[in-house]
Amino acid sequence: MKILDKYILKTFVITFTSVFVILFFIFILQTVWLFISELAGKDLDFILVIKFLMFAMPRIIPLVLPLSVLLASIMSFGDFAENYEFAAMKSAGISLQRTMKFLTFFILILSLGAFIFANNVIPYAEFKFINFRKDIAQMKPAMAIAEGQFSDVGSYNIKVDKKSGENGNFLTGITIHKKSNNFDGSKNVIKAKNGELISNEKSNILKLVLNDGYYYEDIIPKKYEERNKIPFAKSSFKKYIIYIDLSKLNNTNNEDYTISNTNSMLNISELKYTIDSLENNRKKDIISFVDNSYQRTVTQGSLSSNKALNDSIITTKIKNPDLLSNFIPKEQSEILQIANNSIINTNYTIDSTEQELESKTKVINSHWIALYDKFVIAFACILMFFIGAPLGAIIRKGGLGLPIVFAVLIFIIYHFVNTFGKKIAQEDGLTPFLGCWMATFILTPIACLLTYRATNDIGFINMDVVLLPFQKLFKKIFPSQNQ
Repeated sequence: MKILDKYILKTFVITFTSVFVILFFIFILQTVWLFISELAGKDLDFILVIKFLMFAMPRIIPLVLPLSVLLASIMSFGDFAENYEFAAMKSAGISLQRTMKFLTFFILILSLGAFIFANNVIPYAEFKFINFRKDIAQMKPAMAIAEGQFSDVGSYNIKVDKKSGENGNFLTGITIHKKSNNFDGSKNVIKAKNGELISNEKSNILKLVLNDGYYYEDIIPKKYEERNKIPFAKSSFKKYIIYIDLSKLNNTNNEDYTISNTNSMLNISELKYTIDSLENNRKKDIISFVDNSYQRTVTQGSLSSNKALNDSIITTKIKNPDLLSNFIPKEQSEILQIANNSIINTNYTIDSTEQELESKTKVINSHWIALYDKFVIAFACILMFFIGAPLGAIIRKGGLGLPIVFAVLIFIIYHFVNTFGKKIAQEDGLTPFLGCWMATFILTPIACLLTYRATNDIGFINMDVVLLPFQKLFKKIFPSQNQ
């Protein structure tokens, strides 16, 4: 590696690192803002907040990395052009392609690292992050309940006015809504002056002891006209104990998590296996539906509660092309009723099966999108470099002014098209491959055009091509002014 290559690489790496750290910090703040409701009011210590952010960080990389490469490329090559360093290189016989040579190798290595990171680190971190979000309010008993708001704890929604004690286990002004599994709309409400949370590290049962309160329970009358009176039963208590099962929520430090995998938690091999299983399952459902529809059509055609009608349908010789005219009016009515019921049932079955198959198709598409995304992030780094480097050499402007405008504009276009394509693909409007690579297909010709124009010193826009036709037209209209 020559001195010039070291200088260019060093300049780019320093700029890239600075931009990456700044953007990463900004996106981390955005993550904190998005999940502020899960962090605020939970009495979380500093270690737990850091752990939360550590699990959230890897998911930010696919956004930050391409944007950092784009901005660093524009800034670095813009500085070289603005300070006439490119002019000095060209006077020494060094072309733009030669200056980009070692940076291209660096970007290729960076892209390979991004692919490995997306295939291994991000799925693991996503698995931890989703589980940690579920468990964060349950790691300590007091964390499960926040002051001044209802907290979802097991089968109860609990609100307290104030928590006290060393671990916040003593509660004051307690209101509890018990979740109902019934469809009658009945509600159970418990109010108590104070209470205490009691737990054991070896037990998954959280014990809530309530003191001096009332228990309200709605009563649903059997007669509908009496329900408008909204009757309820009220009972008082000196001491009331509630046991809350936290066995599924209190295993944060255990490696055996209970939440099922999602597409974002799987690497490529796992995604391929899952997609194959999902597609086979969908094909079996389609075959089963077709077979059931055929059997139902064949059997329902002769089903009737009237045995005599069935025998008549089977034994009647067709004398008239109008089939119904071969039967008496009573039999005609029954046949039409059977046909109508068959059509209604078939339409209902088709609609429900169609919705089920559409849901399964969306799940399959989401897994394909997760698979293609691992390759898209790697290619995005290469694409952004071949957009940013030529663009910086063309605009001849470094620093944090114009380069940021171009970088943000290009990345917004890329991110919008990428998001739009994936949304359409998930809804089965496009193939997952085309949806994920749509932004790349759109910006790749732009990258090739910019690289061509920069390496040939053509500039961003050749104004002569735009203005020459107007000049010729002006000369024809006003020939006297040209003499």
